[in-house]
Amino acid sequence: MIELFKQCGPMDEILASSWKAVEQVIENALAEDLASSDVTTGALIPPDLEGRSSILVKDDGVLAGIEVAQAVFGHVDPALRVEVLIKDGARVRSGDVVATIAGNVASILKAERTALNFLCHLSGIATGTARYVAAVKGSKAQITGTRKTIPGMRVLEKYAVRMGGGQSHRQHLGDWVLIKDNHLAALGSLGLGLKGAIERARRGSTLKVEVEVGSVGEAEEAMSAGADIIMLDNMALGEIKQVVNLARGRALIEASGGITLENVRQVAGAGVDLISVGAITHSAKALDLSLELETGQ
Repeated sequence: MIELFKQCGPMDEILASSWKAVEQVIENALAEDLASSDVTTGALIPPDLEGRSSILVKDDGVLAGIEVAQAVFGHVDPALRVEVLIKDGARVRSGDVVATIAGNVASILKAERTALNFLCHLSGIATGTARYVAAVKGSKAQITGTRKTIPGMRVLEKYAVRMGGGQSHRQHLGDWVLIKDNHLAALGSLGLGLKGAIERARRGSTLKVEVEVGSVGEAEEAMSAGADIIMLDNMALGEIKQVVNLARGRALIEASGGITLENVRQVAGAGVDLISVGAITHSAKALDLSLELETGQ
């Protein structure tokens, strides 16, 4: 069942298959910034001025989103010549140049902020993910990103998690069944408990079933009812260890809630299969990159 979470391929097949959606995100971002109506550039920059620029790393981290940034420049002006020097997923250091852009200066300036917004944000996610992955190295635990993403940015944010060495949890609500506390609260009015919810989810479906639990007893009940994955929500380390010992191959065990860089190693050491961390997307710190322009080429 662990193969369910191994969703990364070369350039990343998932991103490639979703590229049409990515292009729509890019178009929306450029429209939001009124890139076609840059009054400052229009007032100051001669329309025929040519130049060259470099995208410079100003902090150590992991790069993600360089193809997206490249596409932004292409959307603004297909004649711009973008050379990618460092690929996504690579570790970068302050002072590295990740790409150069040559051509019309006005076009470069119109695309600059949108391209950097994508690149800084996605590289920040990849960098944060890489720190969690490094913290659990040597254990069997996989770091997974959640659905706690900026609306409209999920494909790209999940991609950035993979570039940082993590895996994707559910991409969307259609991936597999995940029974949470509010589902159980709603089913309570029908007289159904945890076992009944799992049985109901199984009817006519071959999808995996995951159940969120808050106690060792609930975890045992979910395993006995045949859940494929047990999500341990904000459970203490001792309780996590108890559930892992009870599972013994009966289900995958996922730890979730309250996971930080300070405690993730301990949680991984308890023997869980998966550790989901919402913070790597919803609280990512942007990686510092800038665009430096040269003219007169």
